[in-house]
Amino acid sequence: MSRFDRYILSQFMVLFGFFSLVLVSIYWINQAVRLFDSLIGDGQSAWVFLEFTALTLPNVIRITLPMASFAAVVYVTNRLSSESELVVMQSTGFSPWRLARPVLWFGLFVGLFMSVMTHLLVPASMTQLQHRQDDLERNFTARLLTEGTFLHPAAGVTFYIRSIEPDGALTDVFLSDRRNPESPQTFTAAKAYLVADRASAEGSAKLVMVDGLAQTLRTDSQRLFTTHFQDFTYDIERLFGARTASFVHVRYLSTWQLFTQEDAVMKLTGASLGDVVVERHERFEQPLMCMAAALIGFAALLVGGFSRFGVWRQIVLAIVLLLVIKGIEGAAFDPVRRDPTLWPLVYAAPVAGLLIGSAMLWWASRARRPRKPRDAEVAA
Repeated sequence: MSRFDRYILSQFMVLFGFFSLVLVSIYWINQAVRLFDSLIGDGQSAWVFLEFTALTLPNVIRITLPMASFAAVVYVTNRLSSESELVVMQSTGFSPWRLARPVLWFGLFVGLFMSVMTHLLVPASMTQLQHRQDDLERNFTARLLTEGTFLHPAAGVTFYIRSIEPDGALTDVFLSDRRNPESPQTFTAAKAYLVADRASAEGSAKLVMVDGLAQTLRTDSQRLFTTHFQDFTYDIERLFGARTASFVHVRYLSTWQLFTQEDAVMKLTGASLGDVVVERHERFEQPLMCMAAALIGFAALLVGGFSRFGVWRQIVLAIVLLLVIKGIEGAAFDPVRRDPTLWPLVYAAPVAGLLIGSAMLWWASRARRPRKPRDAEVAA
C-alpha cells in the first residue's frame, strides 16, 4: 500500500470511528430507554440493565455500519476536494480509478468487520440475550420486591408490599387475584416471607403469609367467605400463569446451522424456508453493502469535479443513490421469502451499488481525458 493510500485510508478510519460512535449512540439510547422502563420497572438492578444493553450493542453496530462507512467516505472526500488535495493528486496523473483504491481497501476492511458481526457476534449476543430474558422470566421474586408500589405481574393480579425489613420480611402485604371472575380472591397479611421451594428443580419460590386474612367472593350468590390464618403458603408461580416456550429467531442461530439444518431450523423457530434463506444470504450481503455504500459515496463526489461553490449537489446525489440502493434491498427480500429459489435477488442491492459506483468512476475518468486541440481536429 502506497503512502497516499495509507494517508487516505487513515482519514477514512478516523471518521468511520467517529460516525460509528455517533450512530451507535443514537440507536443505543433509543433501545436503552425501552430497556430501562421494562427492566427497572420490573424491579431489576442497574447491573442487569447494563448487561442487556451490552448484549444489544452488536446488533446495533450491524445496523449502523453501512451508514457510518458512507458518511465517513463522503465527509473525507468532500474535505479533500475543498482543500484541493484531490485536484493536486489528479494533476499528477492519478485517475479516478487510482484514487478509488483506498476506498476499496476501506470498504474491504468494513466488510470484513461486518462479516464478523453478522456471522459470529450478533448470533452469539442475541442467543445470550434470549437466555438472560428467560432467566428473568423465571426469577419471580425480583419482579415482586418493590416497596410501596402496586404491581401487576399478570392480567387480573395486583400485588403490594409496604416495605421490606432488613431481615427480608415483607410488611403489610396485599394480594388480589381476579383472574377467575366467578370467585375473585384477596389476601392480606401483616408480614410475609419469600421461601425457596427446594422440591422444585427450577428454583421457584413460595410466599408464606403470616397473621392474615383470605377473602373469596362467590359472584353467583354474592356471598363473601373470609378466613383468618396464622400462616398461609401461596405459590408465586401461579401469579404469572403457565410458562411459554422460549422464542428463537433465525438470527440467533449460526450460519452453519442455517445452511446445513434447514428442517431443524424451521421447526425450532417456526420460520418459513424463505425466511431461513434470506437470513443466511443476508449475512453475506451486508458486508457487500458496506463496500457499495463507500464506493457510491466516493464516486458521486468525483463526477462533478472541483468547484469553489462546493460539492453539495454531488452529496445530495450520493444520498439519493444510497436511498435507491436501500430501496432495492428492501424490495428484493419479499420475493425470496415467497420463492427461495430466487435467492440471488438478495445480492441485487450491493451488486447494483457496485455497478453504479463503477459507472460513475468510468464517467469521471472519461470526462478528464485530454481532448485534441480544435485546430488539429479541423486539420484532420
